Amino acid sequence: MKVIKPKKLVRGDTIGIITPASHVADATRIEKSVKYFESLGYNVEVSKTVTKGNGYLAGTDDERIDELHKFFSNKKINAIFCARGGYGAARLLNSIDYNIIKKNPKIFVGYSDITAIQLAFFVKTKLVTFAGPMPAVDFYDEINPYAEEYFWRILTSTKSPQKFTNPNNEHFYSLTSGIADGTLLGGNLCVLTSLAGTAFFPEFKNSILLLEEIGEAPYRIDRMINQLKMMGVLKKIKGVVLGRFLDCIETDTSKSTFSINEVIAHYFGTAKIPILYNVRHGHVKENLTLPIGLNVHINSTKKTMEIKEAAVI
Repeated sequence: MKVIKPKKLVRGDTIGIITPASHVADATRIEKSVKYFESLGYNVEVSKTVTKGNGYLAGTDDERIDELHKFFSNKKINAIFCARGGYGAARLLNSIDYNIIKKNPKIFVGYSDITAIQLAFFVKTKLVTFAGPMPAVDFYDEINPYAEEYFWRILTSTKSPQKFTNPNNEHFYSLTSGIADGTLLGGNLCVLTSLAGTAFFPEFKNSILLLEEIGEAPYRIDRMINQLKMMGVLKKIKGVVLGRFLDCIETDTSKSTFSINEVIAHYFGTAKIPILYNVRHGHVKENLTLPIGLNVHINSTKKTMEIKEAAVI
C-alpha cells in the first residue's frame, strides 16, 4: 500500500488542537500557543477536552475518540496538533474509525505517548504523521528556534531533498558505518514495546527504527530493546536512528548499573547496519520534527540523514 501524504500547511489554514492522552492542567499554555499560531497567520480550533481532567486523562475515552473523529472529519481543519502526551493514547486504538482518517488525511503532530496513534495510523491507513513539538509543551513559552525552524519547514515545504542536522552544527554520532534507505518507524521506546502483540505494531521489514525515551533506568531500556530483539525486529530493520534518552539513569546510588550508552552499545555497537546516535529528537526543547512512515536515507559513515521526497503535498 502506498503511503498517504497530507497537504502542506499554508497561512490562513486552520490548526486543530486535541488531547488524545492526558489533559493540559494549565490552560494558559494553550492560550499562549494559540496566540503564537495566530501570530503566524493561522486560525486555531481547540478541542473541548484539552483541559478537561479525568484522572490522568483528558476526559473519557469516548470523548477523546469523538474529538479525534470530529477534527479529522472537519473539512475546515487542515492540521491536527496534539497538545501534549502523558498517557492514554493507546486506550483509543481499538475504537478509532480508521476509514475517517484515511478519507480525511491531514497533518498530525505529536510525540511521546502519541507514538501509539501515529503507528496505528500508519499500520491501518499508511498516513505519514510527524513526531515533533506540541503546543502545551513546546509552543507556549520561549520557543526554541531550532525546533521551530524544522517544524515549519517539514510541514509547509514541498521542496526536496530535506536534510536533518543537529543544532549548532553538532554532529550526529555514528556507532557503525553504512548507508540505508527505509521507512522511518518507531518513536517512544516504551510506547512502541507496549504495542507488541497487538494489531497496531508495525511490520519493520525494510524500515529505519526510530527510538527516544525519558526517565527510564538503563535496565528498563535494556529490557525494552531486548524485547524488540527477541521479537526479531532488530533483524528486519535496515538502520537505526537514536534520538535523546533524557534522564535515563539509575537514581538509586546503591544499585550497580550500566550506563545508557553501555546499553545502547551492547545492542547496536556491532550491528552490520548504519546506526545514528545523538539525533536531537525527543523530550528536549531542541526537538527535531521527523516524518513517521516516510522513506528516509541515513549515512552513518558521513553522519547524515535526509528525506529525498517532501513529507507533504
